Amino acid sequence: MERVHIHTDGGARGNPGPSAIGVVIRKNGEIIAELSEYVGEQMNNWAEYEALIQALHLAHKELGEDLRDAEVVVHMDSQLIVRQVEGRYKVKEPTLKEKYAVVMDLLAQWAPHAQFVHVPREENKDADRLVNEALDAHIKA
Repeated sequence: MERVHIHTDGGARGNPGPSAIGVVIRKNGEIIAELSEYVGEQMNNWAEYEALIQALHLAHKELGEDLRDAEVVVHMDSQLIVRQVEGRYKVKEPTLKEKYAVVMDLLAQWAPHAQFVHVPREENKDADRLVNEALDAHIKA
């Protein structure tokens, strides 16, 4: 069975403020895809959800139907998002409810057995770096 580790991060400078996402996908230990993208003026938690949504799309693009059968572990440094996706916390913010619904639909379609792990920021440094690269590029532009 293939192992797929997805690291996602979303961040905003200000809340709301300029925001970006970072995604790193590894299959059997090797990086198969990365994403670093500015996503506009948003709240931090919105960016965290957007990173997860884009990560699932990217993983499906790279792995296709093999994603359904893979051992998928999603690593996020947002304890709130992890606990909401696990069903331990309710999603109360209306804009996050929409994002949450998209995430749950994508998981059901493409990665129904995905596990979520809350990790400290230092264990999510590659995704965090990609967020900051996108923000720095946008701010300098």
